Amino acid sequence: MELELVPHVGVGRFRLGMSVGEARAAVEEWGVLRTVAGDEEPGQIVLTHDDSETDIVLGFGSGMLSGVELVRFRKEDADVRVLLDGLDVFRTPSEDLFEQLAERGHTIEENDLGFDALPELKVILANQSSYAYPVDEEGDPLYYDYVLVTTEPVV
Repeated sequence: MELELVPHVGVGRFRLGMSVGEARAAVEEWGVLRTVAGDEEPGQIVLTHDDSETDIVLGFGSGMLSGVELVRFRKEDADVRVLLDGLDVFRTPSEDLFEQLAERGHTIEENDLGFDALPELKVILANQSSYAYPVDEEGDPLYYDYVLVTTEPVV
């Protein structure tokens, strides 16, 4: 499974601004995810790709998709690629990804909470999961394990 993060547009088949009905249809069309959300107008729909244990959260405001969150797969051998500007967000060490995005001219703002924001792209990256993901020599997470593409300003 390959998911491309397209800032200001969406992730994969999920387009920012689409209605709840359109998002549900995209999930059904895809057929590889299970969903949890029975509300007619949910604030969010939580999806899980069972084979990789990748979570996708669709966030809605006023009935329109306003954000797509991805949580890194929990199976290390998963056939999943999440790409931003051609770079694999969940398989490139976070320090390397940070540097490569900066080299490509993207402004990255770090904060004390462990989130790295790309304000012009309206994307947030983080690596603070409670899952047992790979760590570096100091015990810090090696990869980002969370990404958000949103319509809202990020700081």
